[in-house]
Amino acid sequence: MSTPSEMEGFIYFYYLCVNFPDMINSVRNTVLAIANKQNFGYITPADFNLYAKQAQLDIFEDYFYRYNQWVLKQNSRVSGSEYADIVRNLEEVIDSFSTSSTLTLDSDSTFDLPSDFYFLTEIRSGNNTADRVSNANILKLTLSHLTAPTTTFPAYVMNGSQITLYPTTIDTGVTALYIRRPLDPRWTYASFSGGEPVFNESAADYQNFELPETDEPLLVSKILQYAGISIREADIYQAGVAEETTTTQKQG
Repeated sequence: MSTPSEMEGFIYFYYLCVNFPDMINSVRNTVLAIANKQNFGYITPADFNLYAKQAQLDIFEDYFYRYNQWVLKQNSRVSGSEYADIVRNLEEVIDSFSTSSTLTLDSDSTFDLPSDFYFLTEIRSGNNTADRVSNANILKLTLSHLTAPTTTFPAYVMNGSQITLYPTTIDTGVTALYIRRPLDPRWTYASFSGGEPVFNESAADYQNFELPETDEPLLVSKILQYAGISIREADIYQAGVAEETTTTQKQG
């Protein structure tokens, strides 16, 4: 049985050798090559898609933690600039998921946020930006003539995936600016050749990873970890952990 260090070497070897134009196909081929090399078992397309979805979401959520850490470093003057400006690089990735959506008033006088929202950045009523207020303070604001929200200076309360806008007379022209979740990756195939499914990116339900190509090694390592847990192979799981640690250290 191979040691984790040997398996880590396999990861680097196959990642360097496999060069597919489509990242999800490249990642899948790398994962299968490593798993098959040590006879760890076959990973079905359905299982791969499940592991890929969770791996992408893990990395996506980690961008926000890393961004916070690097902002603190930048404020402490210990981060770089130009190509070494990690904060700017992280912002560019996060901003690629920035979008907007027009909200519709429900029968319960609330606005539902889009199902794919991850982080709400702004609520607008027409051309006016609404201030976010806590549930504890909104009553105090609305009871005072001096601080009560107006159509020019609106406010909102957020509860889960719903918002209540004040004044409540506002019922149209409301827009949410938010960071969406990445689309679920899906490796698709159309036929079999020699018992193996053949990649088909023209399928209607095909979806590539939405993360930058620099995250490919990390995607491989995380998918290997999920696969290792599923097939109860400690070596492949530990290899994924080792590779993730190495990649994370390089990224900061």
